[in-house]
Amino acid sequence: MSAPGVATALRADPVALVFEDREYSRGELDRLAAGLAAELAERGVRAGDRVALMSGNRPEFVVAVLGLWQLGATVVLISPSWKRTELEHALMLTEPVLGVGDSPLLAEMLPMRHLDEPITPRTPAAARPDPASDAVLVFSSGTTGLPKAVRHTHASMAAAVQHWIKVLELNSYDRLQILTPPSHILGLLNIVTVLQAGAWMRLHRRFDLERMLSCIAQDRITIEMAVAPIALALAAHPELESYDLSSLRYIMWGATPVAAGVAETVTARTGVPWLPAYGASELPVIACSPIGDVRLDSVGKAAPGVRLRAISLETREPLGPGEIGELQARSASLMAGYLPDEATASAFDDGWYRTGDVGSIDADGWIRLTDRSKEMIKVRGFQVAPAEIEAVLHAHPGVGDCAVFGVADPGDGEAIVAAVTRAAEVVPEVTADELAALVAERLAGYKRLRRVVFVSEIPRLPSGKVLRRILKEQYGRQIHE
Repeated sequence: MSAPGVATALRADPVALVFEDREYSRGELDRLAAGLAAELAERGVRAGDRVALMSGNRPEFVVAVLGLWQLGATVVLISPSWKRTELEHALMLTEPVLGVGDSPLLAEMLPMRHLDEPITPRTPAAARPDPASDAVLVFSSGTTGLPKAVRHTHASMAAAVQHWIKVLELNSYDRLQILTPPSHILGLLNIVTVLQAGAWMRLHRRFDLERMLSCIAQDRITIEMAVAPIALALAAHPELESYDLSSLRYIMWGATPVAAGVAETVTARTGVPWLPAYGASELPVIACSPIGDVRLDSVGKAAPGVRLRAISLETREPLGPGEIGELQARSASLMAGYLPDEATASAFDDGWYRTGDVGSIDADGWIRLTDRSKEMIKVRGFQVAPAEIEAVLHAHPGVGDCAVFGVADPGDGEAIVAAVTRAAEVVPEVTADELAALVAERLAGYKRLRRVVFVSEIPRLPSGKVLRRILKEQYGRQIHE
């Protein structure tokens, strides 16, 4: 592999993607995509058809996306970690005509073009898919039940890419790593954005913290992407200071609100600032902190081209600056709708997309997320945000990770429970009484913890979002035992 630097930058067709010891230029990716597109066309795939893509992190994933888009087909992104029941639900919902990938499970359920088979490059045709046609179906997080398929058109994806380029101030000199699954909207958005901006990326087969840190120095990475599990791992790394992270402009924190204590710990140890951002499968880029003017208590300000408002949870009327309600958005990057179709109507309120997030927008446009509306805990009529309590718990050095949730209670409506992992090598171990006292000292009485359960791991999606329903199922019944 050639070393990064001036020689690479001056190539007529510069490197766009690196995977292990293999380099790919944008031209090579396009030629491979054209070859795959021609092969799939021979197998009967036509514009408007849906094709399931179930693949691990590999260059052929990128080639498959580009090839299907050259055909005008719709990419149905399926997580390679899904099991049979989840895959059956996805295929029933989207009805793809063919599978592409490296999953034996997908091959059992659909005729599948395996990505281990060689692809013969061809000269790309000038393909211009209809901007209004579906480009990708990506599944929503599914934190409260079976996931829905989110429909993004070529126009909405193009708008999201432009928004991401603007808020990240991305240019052709930037270098990124792709560690998050490309079957998730953030992974796909990062890949397509790097290609559009003419930047450089290293695609990793899987997340490995040591490899990620080593590559920052080796590849002179300028922008690092992190979700909550990566941020937690960085803060807890005993030898973080030994890695050269000087090439980084910032680390982007997305998918969940910033845990300020975790972010501050990483910055204090490395000198690298954070860039909070906010998006969703349905609207990939909602907000981002202005570079050079970052606040860790906020996800930033609305991205260019995105309009935001807060709506009262009780009256459904628009709220003024600083008032807490459901956040709603309008943007050209907004999804076209869901599958099943009947789920789409409830996602909108008079043309505004209902994010399901609770928060406020101050007079200067700074957005503060409180929590998910479906995850708010109601105690004696008061709305309690799990994230507020989690922020207090994260500040305790004995806490490795945590998640707060509510369980039914006949007296208070709901009782507050915290699931906590203990931080490694912190002696003495933190106790439930200590954590309950800390919350009681910092927050109002109705936000007190009824119970603390110590667990080995907090269940999270790859995006970092906590699967509270799993915690409720596992520990909710213990509250009255």
